[in-house]
Amino acid sequence: MSSFTHTANEISETLIPGAERRKTLHSLWNGVIPGIVLVAMITAVAFSAHNVSGFALFSPMILAVVAGMIYSNVLGTPAHAKAGIAFSQRRLLRFAIVLLGFQLTLGQVASIGLSGVGIVALTLGATFVFTITLGRLIGVDRKLAELIAAGTSICGASAIVATNIVTEARDEDVTYAVASITLFGTVAMLGFPLLAPYLGLDQHGFGLWAGASIHEVAQVIGAGFQNGTQSGEIATVAKLTRVALLAPMVIALGLMARRKASDQTARPPMPWFVAAFVAVVALNSLVAVPAEVKSAIALATTIMLTMGLAAMGLQADISQLRSRGLRPLALAFSAFLFIGGFSLMLVKLA
Repeated sequence: MSSFTHTANEISETLIPGAERRKTLHSLWNGVIPGIVLVAMITAVAFSAHNVSGFALFSPMILAVVAGMIYSNVLGTPAHAKAGIAFSQRRLLRFAIVLLGFQLTLGQVASIGLSGVGIVALTLGATFVFTITLGRLIGVDRKLAELIAAGTSICGASAIVATNIVTEARDEDVTYAVASITLFGTVAMLGFPLLAPYLGLDQHGFGLWAGASIHEVAQVIGAGFQNGTQSGEIATVAKLTRVALLAPMVIALGLMARRKASDQTARPPMPWFVAAFVAVVALNSLVAVPAEVKSAIALATTIMLTMGLAAMGLQADISQLRSRGLRPLALAFSAFLFIGGFSLMLVKLA
């Protein structure tokens, strides 16, 4: 009997680790992988659509939001994919924002001069405060107003998803903010180069204006180089300077959220990934990263940002978007007019 028990124990000790591994793999498959696969498929659709004539004006990130919304509202999002979608929306996005630091160096910021940095910083701050204040006056939800303010004043969809980590708005609010920012950023990309001859801006002035006011990085590049090579280079650096200011803006919002929640047991998390973003900018400024490596990192960053926004689209309910009404859209339009006018005034004065 004891011999049988000993043999049974040996068999159990041999089999259980394998069984646990299989259980872990089974749990992983049922928990995270299906959602990541679904998000990756929508991301692939977005990149493919971006290469189709007529859709090239829109970044893969924007197309991924739309594709995700169509999928979830027409076919429905499978319950077993929820964990993987949440993983893409949170962890992948945070890592992608850290990698954004490889697109900027302190030398690039210095290249537009002290006045250029001042114009970018003043425009960002004034636009953010204007949007939040107007949102309060016209009755737009505070969290949605913060997302629209961040997207307009900093860097479009990337700023919206980074800000939402501390704002913690609903997915529908994030989708609404991304959609409205995309709309008016596209208007700016197409319209600003047409206005340049009538505004008396040289290539440097137009590049600075475009970089300080247009929403998405891709939109800035499109508008800037449409007016000349020098204009495009200045616009890109000015825009990346705005991206760098994402870090202090999100940290400030996090501190404000913690202060408001100081009397509660659950306090909003501080965005430590922003500190990692700053560290990467410093590293990129001190160490010469090979161009091939930077190119690969930039592609990986875009893919992860696109996956994060595809995940948001998958969790957006169109009926909830309709319930927001037109006030947030009016707020985004007003912010678009303000940032364009205010930055143009500063460029003219400088």
